[in-house]
This record gives sequence, structure tokens and C-alpha cells, in this order.
Amino acid sequence: MTRRPTAVLISGRGSNMAALLAAAADPSYPARIDLVLSNRPDAAGLRLAEAAGIATAVVDHRAFRGDRTAFEAALTERLDAAGVEILALAGFLRVLTAGFVARWLDRLVNIHPSLLPAFPGLDTHARALAAGVKLHGCTVHLVREGVDDGPILAQAAVAVQDDDTEASLAARVLAEEHRIYPPALAALAAGRVRIAGGRAIVMGAQPPQAALANPLPVSAAPPTPSDT
Repeated sequence: MTRRPTAVLISGRGSNMAALLAAAADPSYPARIDLVLSNRPDAAGLRLAEAAGIATAVVDHRAFRGDRTAFEAALTERLDAAGVEILALAGFLRVLTAGFVARWLDRLVNIHPSLLPAFPGLDTHARALAAGVKLHGCTVHLVREGVDDGPILAQAAVAVQDDDTEASLAARVLAEEHRIYPPALAALAAGRVRIAGGRAIVMGAQPPQAALANPLPVSAAPPTPSDT
């Protein structure tokens, strides 16, 4: 089996990167992670990648004085030098230009902490709580020019509890991010994703086993036994 050379782009602690690295440690995983690249030299995820024996690089966006084109040219130089074919964004906090997205079309994947198209952008958990939604979650999607836009590869939902805080809700969503990102990337790397009418069809995926409802419907109260 040919494993697709892959780079993971991060800006911070890299918890989703760690989930991908753990999956890619299996030689049968179809994506081989050859590079972890950050736009911040102090990103904690760089140390995790180095400890796992993965090559790392830094392209500090602050060195380009807001010139996104020059920043992305430097990114591309690093990625091309590593020979990567697929990019996985894992908490990479930079908005990419249309030109960069077009160059990596259908080879650029992202994970977002909401059930897109609901709550794109930042502060998703606080916004979900403020909106009073009963289900929240995360989405793996191919990247398009719009922020947090593109064909959806996978989603996972969690029930929102009445006593949830932003932190408690975020923790449950993050656990689902770690669960769905590795198989979604694997499907892309293995060539099992087909785009039709703007939608992503993941071939060979297992059908869902159940539906999630919150709150659960309340059954009718049992009849009161007759005294006669």
C-alpha cells in the first residue's frame, strides 16, 4: 500500500495533531505524516511532534507584516520541500487565501468544533450555549475559500447538558474530534472520497448505528391501576 505523504499544520497545543500521529503510527494507515508545520514558534504541538520523531518546521506569520501571499509562499516552499500531497489543518489559526486553497483543492482538510454550517468561526461553544441548541459537535471538511466552508467528510454530535459550561462542552466535543479526524483523513488519503454536487461522498464508510436526540421524548405516564 502506498501511503500518502501528509503535513499537519498547527498553531497551538496540537491535540488533534496528536490523534493523527497516533493513527499514522500504524503502518497500514494510508496517510504518512512527514511534517508538522506551525505558524508560531512557541506552539506546544511542535514539541509533541519532535518527541514522536516527526520533522517540524516554523513559518512565523508575524515575519511577513500581514502579507498573506508572501506568508503562504513560504509555507508552500516548506511543503514542497517535504514532498507532501495532503494537508491536514489541526488548530491552524490563519485564514488561507483563495489561491492557496485552489492549489490544494480536495487535498486540504480541516476540523472545526461545531456542526457546520452552524457556528463557523471562533467561540463556537459559547455561541452554541447562547443559542440554546440541544446538540453540538464537530465537523471534518475539505477546505474551500470561505471560512469553515467545504464538503463535509464526517461529523459527530454530543448532547448539550443544562448545566454545561463552555469548558465542559468543549471537552466533550474535543473527544469526538479526536475520534473522527483520523478516519476522515484516512478516507481522503485512501482515495475513498468523491465530490458530487458540492457534497463529499465517503465510499466504504460504515452507516451510523443510531440517532442522537436531546432531550429524549418523555413517554406517556402508565395508567393508574384500577381499584376495582
